[in-house]
Amino acid sequence: MTRILIVDDEETIRLALRKFLRSRGFEVEIAGSGDQALEVLDRESFSLMLCDVRMPGMTGVQVVPQARARDEDLAIIMLTAVNDAATATEVLSAGASDYLMKPVELADLQQAVDRALLKRTELMEKRRVDKLIREEVALRTAELEREKESLRLMSVSIAETLINAMEAKDVYLRGHSQRVAELAGQLAEELGLEETICEDLRVAGRLHDVGKIGIREAILNKPGSLTAEEFEHVKQHVRIGLEILEPLFHIRQPLKYIEHHHEHWNGAGYPLGLTGPEIPLGARVLCAADTFDALTSKRAYREPLQPMAALEHLRVDVGKQFDPRVYEALVRVIERRMAARPSASARP
Repeated sequence: MTRILIVDDEETIRLALRKFLRSRGFEVEIAGSGDQALEVLDRESFSLMLCDVRMPGMTGVQVVPQARARDEDLAIIMLTAVNDAATATEVLSAGASDYLMKPVELADLQQAVDRALLKRTELMEKRRVDKLIREEVALRTAELEREKESLRLMSVSIAETLINAMEAKDVYLRGHSQRVAELAGQLAEELGLEETICEDLRVAGRLHDVGKIGIREAILNKPGSLTAEEFEHVKQHVRIGLEILEPLFHIRQPLKYIEHHHEHWNGAGYPLGLTGPEIPLGARVLCAADTFDALTSKRAYREPLQPMAALEHLRVDVGKQFDPRVYEALVRVIERRMAARPSASARP
């Protein structure tokens, strides 16, 4: 049975309303004050509350928000002896769905109760449907994110296969991409960048040299200096890499870093000759990580530099090739790495 709570300080009105509503098949409880009504609502649940506006102590307008706080689905009809717009606005603003003038016509009461209960049912159904929709959207969004991440990982894995194939043919490049990825991620963290950017840089680091698969091995492994023509050929690895990776539309940001990781702070780099802040920050980070690892790795034309010697070697290019802020972050990261290494005397 639908349960109704009647709140009125006049006993004759409470009893008359209860008698009528019970005759209409409702289960009815009564309360003589606002405080008593809230006590009843703490113990029991109701579909509808009929509440007098003006009562000694807590007024009906004061009762309404506290009643709704206990049960947001509670339908509320206010009873008032004052017929003015201000009172109507006040009770409806407080959270009531309707109000009736005293003395209450029983036919009007029946219609108001029916309307309030119907509106309550509709609102409850709407909330239920809205909740189901939110849950379905959240579930589908999570599924799409998982699918997107799975596709991204699969795509990166395919590209890394090309990297591994290339590095397998060149002992000097072996492990370079993974080391650059790790260092680029650490530099991004040192600069306080968002985790998504850090992860994008790790992806870019792993893939940044994929275009070298299209560069002649004789040039890549040349022990001496490159001619101007050979250097122009090497520069094509950026374009080749982007063409290989272009179908991977879901890693657009890493691709942007790869595209510009040979740009120089002073505009002397390639492919577009961007300067300073025009260069994406991720590309500036990748440039520093790539150059540092190249210097500390063995090449066909030279022996590797020790980490601190490499930092000194790079210092002369701060403000030329490198963003000064990125270089300072590189120094801090490498110094921490060196400090964490066990000393030679401590080894067994």
